[in-house]
Amino acid sequence: MAERRIGVAMDFSASSKKELRWAADNLVRKGDTMVLLHVRHHGRDEAKNVLWSRTGSPLIPLEELMEPPVRQRYDMPEDAEVFDMLNAVAKQKELCIVVKMYWGDPREKVCDAVGELNLESLVMGSRGLGQISRILLGSVTNYVLSNASCPVTVVKSK
Repeated sequence: MAERRIGVAMDFSASSKKELRWAADNLVRKGDTMVLLHVRHHGRDEAKNVLWSRTGSPLIPLEELMEPPVRQRYDMPEDAEVFDMLNAVAKQKELCIVVKMYWGDPREKVCDAVGELNLESLVMGSRGLGQISRILLGSVTNYVLSNASCPVTVVKSK
């Protein structure tokens, strides 16, 4: 069977850690590529990332991301729990894990990534906003569910 590319939207929140664990336990299998999608909002040190502002960063292999200077270069959060989980999953399931950084509106960038990276499936978290909050604030998850060109699994935070 051909290699699959499974996307996991990751913002390093508690709900995204839960979705990462769910994807590792229930979706990915030996030989798959797990693509972590991390979207930063514009503003912070924008000039540094202008080269990739439209297309996102190059794919960053997990091995490279373990290097502190690489994480600093991309303003990747320092989260030992996530990196330990990724290393363990990569070894246990024999996965290729890469990270793709984007800058801008998370709703649009996640949908763009699905097409650009030919993802077969996407896993996202849900913060558990109530109906009124979703209407007023908008929901990245709702937008992606409606617009992504691949199946989307939503892992509830509660």
